[in-house]
Amino acid sequence: MELLSEEIKNSVLKSMEVLLKEHEDTLLNANKKDIAAFNQEDQAMYDRLILNKDKVDGMITAIQVVREQEDPVNKIISRKQFDNGLDVVNKTAPFGTIMIIYESRPDVTVEATVLAFKANNKILLKGGKEAVHSNTAIVKLWHMALEEHNLSTDYIQMLTMNRTETQAFLRNPTEQLDLIVPRGGEQLIKFVKEHAKCAVLVSGRGNNFLYIDEAADWKQTIEVILNAKTQKISACNALDKILVSKKLPDYAGRILNLNEILKDSGVEVLVDEETKSILSDEKLITDDSIWYQEFLEMKCCIGTVNSVFDAIEKINEYSGGHSATVMTTNTDIAKKFMEQVDCAVVYQNASTRFTDGGQIGVGAELAISTDKLHHRGPLGLKELVTNKYYVFGDGHVRV
Repeated sequence: MELLSEEIKNSVLKSMEVLLKEHEDTLLNANKKDIAAFNQEDQAMYDRLILNKDKVDGMITAIQVVREQEDPVNKIISRKQFDNGLDVVNKTAPFGTIMIIYESRPDVTVEATVLAFKANNKILLKGGKEAVHSNTAIVKLWHMALEEHNLSTDYIQMLTMNRTETQAFLRNPTEQLDLIVPRGGEQLIKFVKEHAKCAVLVSGRGNNFLYIDEAADWKQTIEVILNAKTQKISACNALDKILVSKKLPDYAGRILNLNEILKDSGVEVLVDEETKSILSDEKLITDDSIWYQEFLEMKCCIGTVNSVFDAIEKINEYSGGHSATVMTTNTDIAKKFMEQVDCAVVYQNASTRFTDGGQIGVGAELAISTDKLHHRGPLGLKELVTNKYYVFGDGHVRV
């Protein structure tokens, strides 16, 4: 694939910023068609689907932020000149063709594309049928931006395939695929990994945990829990599970206080056996599989643990490997927790809602990777490249 100059790529992005603003009403009208056809009983998906002027402004800002970032392609990672005269240079390089499969969110059609294009990749967009009108309108604008600068629209392609057609495409793609990113629930990820013939980078489920240590600041803890649980229930970085140390001062009183605050905020509470002894009116967890679930609704589990080590063990067994928080003023406990919890992002005294490219300094993100290869956490511009070795010789042969 030809490497485009940073100037050309940035010019396309600048054009897209202008086009989004100029065609804002067209885009919002397309989104209204999607909303009219959507079953609004799924509140989390509805929240992700809906567009408004603020969200369009957010798309424009996301493009601008990426445009202002340094081009990640063809940068020297390392260089070594050997005694035999060989000059070995390791440089960043595009993946090639990236396919992203996602549900509901039209803003992903902007963020995924701007990142892939700036990193000199082609991108195939397989959005959900619920956002087809919105995604079509956005891709049309991308094509206008490309054509304005005499570039092929093949850089950005929208795929409109059903499940059977997608399965067939993954098994026998009509063009080379270098990376697939499934951005959705467990069933989508399982489907892609089962059928894909190329590398798959998993954007895993949330199911995020928070552990309240005996040395927690209680006022701070309540504020963090409410933010993580209630600010945006449709986000993969929302809180689902709360573990409380039995050694917490006034343990029973604090459990009652936490439950009252959650219930007042409209959160349904489920409890384990030990917590049930205090919160007798709340629903008992009778099936341990619920600890694996990402809720994406106003619901959470409260469990009791004896120590930070019990909390770590439970989190590592059940979480999605996305985000986990420890609430404590004890730096040694925080260190143990953050080093031993196996999640992409770990926090001390902060909401899991910060697991977002823009919030932790990456900028726009393709997804939150819960894989360990080749990158973990928000997939920003710098993470959408691989590497290539350039070896310069002068008739060298190995002896």
